[in-house]
Amino acid sequence: MKTIADIAKIAGVAKSTVSRYLNGGSVSEATKQKIEQAINETGYTPNPFAQSLKAKKTSFIGTIVPRLDSYAASHTLMGIDEYLKEHHYQMIISNTSQKIEREIEQIYHFASQKVAGIIMLATEITDAHLQAFEKVNIPILLVGQEHKEVHCILHDDYQAAYAIGEYVLQKGHRKIAYLGVTEKDIAVGKRRKQGFKAAIEKEECEVRFFETSFNKFEAQNKAAELLAEFNPTIIVCATDNIALGALRAAQLKGLKVPKDISITGFGGYDVTEIIHPGLTTAKFFYQEAGRMAAQNILNLVKEKEVPLVTVSSFEIIERESVDSIRTFHL
Repeated sequence: MKTIADIAKIAGVAKSTVSRYLNGGSVSEATKQKIEQAINETGYTPNPFAQSLKAKKTSFIGTIVPRLDSYAASHTLMGIDEYLKEHHYQMIISNTSQKIEREIEQIYHFASQKVAGIIMLATEITDAHLQAFEKVNIPILLVGQEHKEVHCILHDDYQAAYAIGEYVLQKGHRKIAYLGVTEKDIAVGKRRKQGFKAAIEKEECEVRFFETSFNKFEAQNKAAELLAEFNPTIIVCATDNIALGALRAAQLKGLKVPKDISITGFGGYDVTEIIHPGLTTAKFFYQEAGRMAAQNILNLVKEKEVPLVTVSSFEIIERESVDSIRTFHL
């Protein structure tokens, strides 16, 4: 692999001259032609990170999302975009289709574009992510996931799940199915499960935990399986999309919600209010979280002090999808 020193030697100029040329500095036309010829002959590719250290940062904020067809992602992006525009910054969006290798590539790509900072709507933080964060050396902020070394905006997943657990117990349910996602997703897969378990441990319950994906159709299939296997009085779902899948599975089996089976979700998506029956859910304020994320990343860009963890609020929305289980004593 050729270096600046190799290019300088072939072109017959100083390394500093090659560096100045690569960073858009002033060089004579004759020198420029020599350097370009040497680059063409060798196939030399400049190191974007070395260049970005000397170059002025832009007013762009790179935003990495795992999927665009998500209520949570789209409303978070709306909040980010609104705040950035108000402060004369612009957002560049990259969709990674839930592929970790694309997330890593995009971190490096954004850095090569000299963005001022990166907001990442993460589902999982790996060693490769942390290595990329360190290499690019620009402000990075996570939304929805937590890591002790990275600034983040969190939804209050544990407390929201604890509140849902208390609500389920209050309604008298003691035979409960929890339909979640992989614990590799710390926020949705692990924290929500932990909060729910902590709440229901206060009562003697028969609880089984099942796992699916974020896809509502896969959730529908898994819900159909657990209904045949377990016959709970309620399915507590880790997201509203999963709850929509469970609702459809129940309907296809001829079960009435909430008379035959109760269902809850997490998220507070708009559709949960207009479907019948309306879905009881823990509502998160995604747009507000997006504005908080944009505010924090700009403060990091300006080298202002920012708390490592900022927590967004939630609210339990009670609708028609949960019935009360009454115990009668003779």
